[in-house]
Amino acid sequence: MGENDILINFDKTEVRPKEEINGVIKINFIGRFDSIVINSQIENTNDIFTFIKLNDKKINYSYARMPVLRQDLKDASEIKFVVTTDHVPQVTSNVKFRASIIQEHKEVANHVAFLKIVP
Repeated sequence: MGENDILINFDKTEVRPKEEINGVIKINFIGRFDSIVINSQIENTNDIFTFIKLNDKKINYSYARMPVLRQDLKDASEIKFVVTTDHVPQVTSNVKFRASIIQEHKEVANHVAFLKIVP
């Protein structure tokens, strides 16, 4: 498992409620895999992000965990997505996004990115 098998990045590090965030997952994994899973967590809250676009296709997926099957990937080396949240923090909220490569129900690689939600 290489250090850069999967990378998740965003177009900004701070976001406001209802603002769109563009994310990109780069897949450099040379082995077999079944899916990519994107997890999002807003610390100390049950609020979530809604995935509104996946690889230029409009969607409405309001769950903290978004699976993307390998057969659904047009380009197996990149996933583009757009998310938004209604979460309004008191001061700021820390956010963790984790992209994982899954093969036969096991995680074989992952990468984490951090954001802040500001009021």
